Amino acid sequence: MTAEFMFTTFAIFLSGMIAVPLASRFGLGSVLGYLIAGIAIGPVLYWAGVDVVALQHFTEFGVVMMLFLIGLEMQPKVLWAMRARIFVMGGLQVGITAVAVMGVAMLFGQAWTVALAIGLVFALSSTAIVTQTLNEKGLMRSDGGQASFSVLLFQDIAVIPMLALIPLLALPELMDALHHGDDHGGGHGEAGLNLSLVDGLPGWQTALVTLAAIGVVIVAGRYLTGPIFRYVARARLRELFVSTALMIVLAIALLMTMVGLSPALGTFLAGVVMANSEYRHELESDIAPFKGIFLGVFFITVGASIDFGLLAENLALILGLTLGLIALKCAIMLGIGRMFRLAGGDKWLFALGLAQAGEFGFVLVSFTVANAVVPPAIADLLLLVVALSMLLTPALFILYDRVIAPRYSRQQEREADEIGADAKIIIAGHGRFGGIVNRALQAADYPTTVVDYSNEQLAMLRRFGIRAYFGDATRPDLLHAAGIEEASVLVIAIDNKNAATELAHYMHKNHPNVHVIARAIDRWHVYELWAAGCRDIIRETYDSSIRAARSVFEAIGHPRNEAERLIGIFEEFDRRTMVETAQAFLESDDPHSENSIYSQLIRENLEGWEADLKKEMKTARGA
Repeated sequence: MTAEFMFTTFAIFLSGMIAVPLASRFGLGSVLGYLIAGIAIGPVLYWAGVDVVALQHFTEFGVVMMLFLIGLEMQPKVLWAMRARIFVMGGLQVGITAVAVMGVAMLFGQAWTVALAIGLVFALSSTAIVTQTLNEKGLMRSDGGQASFSVLLFQDIAVIPMLALIPLLALPELMDALHHGDDHGGGHGEAGLNLSLVDGLPGWQTALVTLAAIGVVIVAGRYLTGPIFRYVARARLRELFVSTALMIVLAIALLMTMVGLSPALGTFLAGVVMANSEYRHELESDIAPFKGIFLGVFFITVGASIDFGLLAENLALILGLTLGLIALKCAIMLGIGRMFRLAGGDKWLFALGLAQAGEFGFVLVSFTVANAVVPPAIADLLLLVVALSMLLTPALFILYDRVIAPRYSRQQEREADEIGADAKIIIAGHGRFGGIVNRALQAADYPTTVVDYSNEQLAMLRRFGIRAYFGDATRPDLLHAAGIEEASVLVIAIDNKNAATELAHYMHKNHPNVHVIARAIDRWHVYELWAAGCRDIIRETYDSSIRAARSVFEAIGHPRNEAERLIGIFEEFDRRTMVETAQAFLESDDPHSENSIYSQLIRENLEGWEADLKKEMKTARGA
């Protein structure tokens, strides 16, 4: 058994290691890479006798951890601000999709109970794939990304009433067959461990137990996690801290399961409650690697679960059903997006992103069979449609990236706000970086023109009387409308690294008299911006790191003026060497890791640079 387990684990990790980098290299994304790995390794897993479905249910815990981490990023007030989208937009999506799919299923001759069950299964989308992809592409904070997340959150809530409704749809003939099979099944079903807290309780008692469980999660997350982690921290063992973090997530998921709620929903709620905790960042760093591993294996099991024999026998039917489902859900999402005033590319991101069936579909299909609602033959086809629609989702995101997003970018001149601004300072992007810059300038009574791509962000700014305009600041026509010809300063605070570099290059070439200040994501981005002609570059974490180092000097006994002097020496040294390395970067067109001129400069000078820095520091300390 040990050898089988190690072989299975090795095979899964090896397939992911090979497929994911290849998929990422060709711009397909990690999710499609994992799915391809699963398809490739599927025959090996079946040959080894691996229960892929059981493994899939186990690795769904990755979805639970992902929702917990998302909750940690959300302040309760942010969640409250999203309530209309969560419940109204999400409710409309689930309701309309379920009814539409039900109608199509009835046209295919299915009984209304079976058709309704199918509609409920297909109303859900893939939280794992959509959230992972939105985060990878930096689209989660866009209007389309926020709308998608709101609907996904409601879908997780909707699983609860679905699980309560499905048993009421049981067909008498299927129920008889199920009971007949149980009579001859040897009673194996009695051996399972039942930890439910609500089995056999009347409805009002079930509701009380459920509310009590939610209360326990909120109170424990708010008041107990701090003392628990402080107690564990005394041992000074990182692995104990990690295991405690995982234990807390598991405990919450288990409690939610025991009262019949979605474990993902419960852990999301706990994450929101703990968003202001002093241990928030530690929790994120400890759990994130496990989340990635579980999700990766989950996607691999989705690919491996595809029954290619059944798919080959019913290829036209299953492909037709899958594409029909994607088209139907996409049309419904477009209509809902229009109702909620999603514009341009955000509307299509919302529609294409949620057009697939979801991982909870596997759970619901199995549940419908176990409760004599859907015949096993139909359930097998439904499982293939769910898996195939998930497999096609990365292709839909590629369609958005390469066809739809560029098209709406080209149309930005027609869609952007009309800008009547005479401010000499233009800020491109009003996120966590550009927002602080803008606040400081406004406080000093300097007018600014802010251009950002988020409707919600700009609506908030306008409520506070800040002049802000919707549009893509990388478009020359929008820069012209913003008054770039009369501007004296442009602050590039765009999150997208490539877009920021392109804008810096455009400004250097077409508006060299405008002083450009650009936010750099990392050191390599500094070099790219330098190559684009920008000479006033601010690394987004550099100044805070410098301040932290100065505080360390003070904490170990250096007076404030001496700490400032030491930090000043380091800053001067770092900026000087940064210019030298940036020049070396300019002299070669090779990729970062293969830039021979840059690498040679570092090899030849690193030791001498460090020696000079230490000498200057030693002199400053008077040592």
